[in-house]
Amino acid sequence: METLESIVLAQEFFAGIDPEIGAFIAGCARNHHFEPGAYLFREGDSAREFYLIRHGEVSLEITSAGNSTLVLATMHDGDVVGASWLVPPYKWTSDARARTHLRAIGFDAECLRAKCEDDPRTGYQMLKRFAGVMVSRLQAAHLQLLDVYGRPEGT
Repeated sequence: METLESIVLAQEFFAGIDPEIGAFIAGCARNHHFEPGAYLFREGDSAREFYLIRHGEVSLEITSAGNSTLVLATMHDGDVVGASWLVPPYKWTSDARARTHLRAIGFDAECLRAKCEDDPRTGYQMLKRFAGVMVSRLQAAHLQLLDVYGRPEGT
């Protein structure tokens, strides 16, 4: 029988993690199902959970001053959704909405922050993984800006 711990440890995001730390982290996890169009979180709300997508797609979105919705990124199977749980003031900086039927693992932010504080090895493993996610997202944003605005003449 498949357990939540085995599902968590099978995710690429946790590849190479010490099984003891993985089991510790899995204690903060629970399964989620979202219907298409449902919000995982909304900009400005408290970041109480982050998600690891098992199956489906999620749009990270912001609403512009003219009230149109802009899609910043689309996340897929294996992607992590949400890093704001890790950095004060623990508020979401965008919306996350299911584009398709979504199965995800949610990790309780307070539970995980407490475990990271109590065990520096766990904190380091999580920070290492999230730093990679954040750098990847910054690089994607950089490419989007180049695509939208192009390179200045003469460069």
